[in-house]
Amino acid sequence: MKRPSGLAAFLLIQLGQTVSILGSSMTGFALSIWAYQLTGEATALALVAFFNFGPTVLLSPIAGALVDRWNRKLVMMISDLGAALGTIIIFFLYSSGNLQLWHLYLVGALTGITQAFQFPAYSAAITMMIPKEQYGRASGLMSLAEPAATIFAPVLAGALIGRIGIGGIMIIDILTFSAAFSALAFVRIPQPKATAEGLAARGSLLQESGFGFRYIFQRPSLLGLQLMFLYINLVATISFTVMTPMILSRTNFDALALGSVMSVGSIGGLAGGLLMSAWGGPKRRVHGVLLGMAAAALFSTIPFGLAGPVALWSFANFMFGLILPVLNGSNQALWQAKVPPDLQGRVFSVRRLIAQITAPVGMLLAGPLADDVFEPAMQSGQPLADVFGGLVGVGPGAGMGLMFVLAGSLGVVGALLGYLVPAIRNAEDILPDHNVELNLQGEPALEEHAAPA
Repeated sequence: MKRPSGLAAFLLIQLGQTVSILGSSMTGFALSIWAYQLTGEATALALVAFFNFGPTVLLSPIAGALVDRWNRKLVMMISDLGAALGTIIIFFLYSSGNLQLWHLYLVGALTGITQAFQFPAYSAAITMMIPKEQYGRASGLMSLAEPAATIFAPVLAGALIGRIGIGGIMIIDILTFSAAFSALAFVRIPQPKATAEGLAARGSLLQESGFGFRYIFQRPSLLGLQLMFLYINLVATISFTVMTPMILSRTNFDALALGSVMSVGSIGGLAGGLLMSAWGGPKRRVHGVLLGMAAAALFSTIPFGLAGPVALWSFANFMFGLILPVLNGSNQALWQAKVPPDLQGRVFSVRRLIAQITAPVGMLLAGPLADDVFEPAMQSGQPLADVFGGLVGVGPGAGMGLMFVLAGSLGVVGALLGYLVPAIRNAEDILPDHNVELNLQGEPALEEHAAPA
């Protein structure tokens, strides 16, 4: 039987990823509650996020170079297997009564290593599967996977945790990995043909790992865009890392309230993904990036910190989910159109490193800032509480709420300042498109590379 290719293959892969993410989200939700109840500190959850995310970012240049050398479909399959292995290890530790917090750090690092390969392999593979006019819509469809799954994951995990326990939830997670793996095994993903620029970039692994830096640094518009993400990811990570402990602290450890906020955010993400897949994003992709950053900070990050009912935090998370697919989809489509396909593994991995290198820093800062600075300062009778108490409240969770308000304010200002930089504002005019056309079967028909910008 002929293997699916082109758009059909892309849709099948997305379906498998959605099922897999449902299981992973349920496990992540359950383990977050377990870790916070065990320690009562935001730092514990921040460190779990750090050890998972840090290797993903730091290994990106090497992973990108290897992705451009290897079969991208095989890389994606191995990445899924690595993530499944991590869940299996945690399951056996938990079932035997030996699970400790540091185990989550270690297994998170293992999963982070596999994910360092997943992003550049998947992004580059999609470029070869669909026409560039559909890049924005494809990014919208990609963004549907996580919210479509996580709409139900917190509620399901919260409902099932009392019946089948955390171990039962992890068994469901392990089974869902087979859906993603099977979909990848079934489809056909073409490899890119070499361009002149790609041939010139070949060398040792060390040289190819550094190529993405040279490529981006030689193009101020691409560098400027990623520096915007570097900044916004720092301020956003410092706040959103403490979202779970903030809500748990303010609701007296109400798992249903936390699950409701997360589920509504996923509904927003689903709506945003549908919007992006139908619309394709703004014609000027830069507007989708910069205005998306400002809107996310104004309508999501700031409201999250305000004193108010669960409905307010649900609104904030809905807006975050709604805006994020447009923001990320616009940026993804711009890069896919500008970077030749056989260079995308190396370039996209470094692009991710630049954009997200500050996120692990934010994760490390978030816990101590919450536990040792803002939470004590926002207790009744403290000077800072007298100033901001009317805005974010006083008592447990209020300090973390103030972190959201401050981060959101910095995000709005920083995003709008991006318009003052011509290299960022005019990126689409400055950078020429590469030329990749697909025939009716979805296979590469012509591959050329644009002259360097």
